[in-house]
Order: sequence, then C-alpha cells, then structure tokens
Amino acid sequence: MPLNLTKIAFGAQSYADIEKWYAARRSPNLTTRYRPTKWEKCIGGSLYWIHQHSIVARSEILGFSETKDGRWSIDLKPELVRVLPRPKRAHQGWRYLKGEPPRDLEDGEDIGDALPGKLQLKLQKLGLV
Repeated sequence: MPLNLTKIAFGAQSYADIEKWYAARRSPNLTTRYRPTKWEKCIGGSLYWIHQHSIVARSEILGFSETKDGRWSIDLKPELVRVLPRPKRAHQGWRYLKGEPPRDLEDGEDIGDALPGKLQLKLQKLGLV
C-alpha cells in the first residue's frame, strides 16, 4: 500500500484558490528541499491538501524529480479530488499521513454542515465530538 503525504495549501484563501492553482498548471508539482526518505513508497499514493486546519482534497503522486537548483519536485496528477474533510493541524513542509486517509467525495455528494477544522480540533480536546 502506497504512503500518503500532507501539505498545507499555503496562500489559499478558499478551496476555489486551490482549484485555480491546479487549473493554471498542465503538470502540477511542488518543490521541496528534501525528498522523502520513503519516496518510492509514495509513488501511487496521494498528497492530501490541508486548508483551514482540515484535509480537503488530494492529488495522486506520480513521481519525484530533482530540479536544476538541487531541490526536489513532487510531480502530481493534474486532477484534484475532494475528500471528506478531516481535521489536521498545520505544519511546515510535507508530512507522512498517519492512519487511514479520508475517503473521496462522490460526484454531487454534499458534505453537509462540516465544522471548520480548527473548531473541530478544539471540540475534540474537550471531548465534545
């Protein structure tokens, strides 16, 4: 089973901003200083996008390539898939996703009244959800 990564959608004010970033690129990729040590196991997995303290979407990882300046590119499939939102704390760079990944949303599926990730984390700490 492939490994999955998480990454903050830095600078995105809304989910629509993430979609616009994707639509503007023929072959989306991210650059990072260090390639994951388990990079071979990540190919075929997904990069899960975090927005406002929630995992909201994923992109399939196609591979890794070294850039001209010695950094690494995480090459992604040009398709953004919405997932059932799940709370996730913010972090810098990428991280391995621990546990079971959130499921994809079906076409036309309404997520209902999903709580913002930050609020859901606070309610979990209080034992209310």
